[in-house]
Amino acid sequence: MFSVTVRDHMMIAHSFRGEVFGPAQRLHGATFVVDATFKRAALDADDIVVDIAAASQELNTIVGALNLRNLDDDPAFAGVNTTTEKLAQVIADRLAARVHAGAFGDNARGLSGIAVTLHESHIAWASYERPL
Repeated sequence: MFSVTVRDHMMIAHSFRGEVFGPAQRLHGATFVVDATFKRAALDADDIVVDIAAASQELNTIVGALNLRNLDDDPAFAGVNTTTEKLAQVIADRLAARVHAGAFGDNARGLSGIAVTLHESHIAWASYERPL
């Protein structure tokens, strides 16, 4: 399996519902380093996994739509705890939709999966992986 990873970052504000979250039920901020890994079993005809520039641009567009926002105010997240895990899933699903829409070019149709990791700090991170 081959893979290529691109990186971006975002700063968000949010709060959680549920006693399990303790003080994080109050509005607070988070800064994430976001890694998106694109996977395929065999390289394409150009011997690449995915166009790195296109992958970087698409990740930046998706992360940019979340950056510097209070996610509690976003109707797309109504009733959702925007945990690190959930945000990894949202970003992966949005990237997958862009792959299927052709935004990464025709060769990206050979991708087999995407994994998104959100790094909260140097000691904690969460990931979500999905097939394409």
